[in-house]
Amino acid sequence: MKIRSMLKEKTKTNGYKLNGFSPEEIGNDHLFTGLETPMREDAFYLSDQEKKEKIADLFGQIMDVMGLDRTDDSLQGTPDRVAKMYIDEIFSGLNPDNKPKVALFENKYQYNHMLVEKNISFYSNCEHHFVPIIGKAHVAYISNGKVIGLSKLNRIVQYYAKRPQVQERLTNQIAKELEQILGTKDIAVIIDAKHLCVASRGIKDDTSATVTAYYGGAFNTSDKIAELQNYINQ
Repeated sequence: MKIRSMLKEKTKTNGYKLNGFSPEEIGNDHLFTGLETPMREDAFYLSDQEKKEKIADLFGQIMDVMGLDRTDDSLQGTPDRVAKMYIDEIFSGLNPDNKPKVALFENKYQYNHMLVEKNISFYSNCEHHFVPIIGKAHVAYISNGKVIGLSKLNRIVQYYAKRPQVQERLTNQIAKELEQILGTKDIAVIIDAKHLCVASRGIKDDTSATVTAYYGGAFNTSDKIAELQNYINQ
């Protein structure tokens, strides 16, 4: 699936624009700029511990600006807790060292139809507002001679979810990773998620959900899509 790169345009009033959209418009409309998560070249210059120390200091400053009393028993440890959560948990997918190790096995059972792992729960965070995305992923593939352990499908979803994300990018990243690992284009990924940046702020719509899909190779036919949807909806 081809991802069109966004073009930067400098303006006097709004700073940089991407294909004519201001940063505010991109954030509110949930556009994304490419397949790869935007990372600086020096992203791993600091160790995880150094990052946690710096984040704790900076988050403490944010709390001060908001007028919170950090001497209160309930708030004293908050900067450290947030820093640990960011680096070790909800954004741990930014670190390639945390990428799941995957072993492939021979398809000894000669199972040549689609394998579907559905309802994989995940928690991610919107990169525009840093609030949660909560959803389920359905992943399917057709073996070309190799198979992957079922739990690894979950781990791959979790790895890419644990970073600031937009749903379209998350869908494509999971699909492309599986294509590379399994050596086949016969991959499908469907994500159904709720965005708290829509539910808890802005339009404040608590009932809507977002669905994205990637159909590659043999899955990109109406018959296979219908078969996959039938399995998912059972």
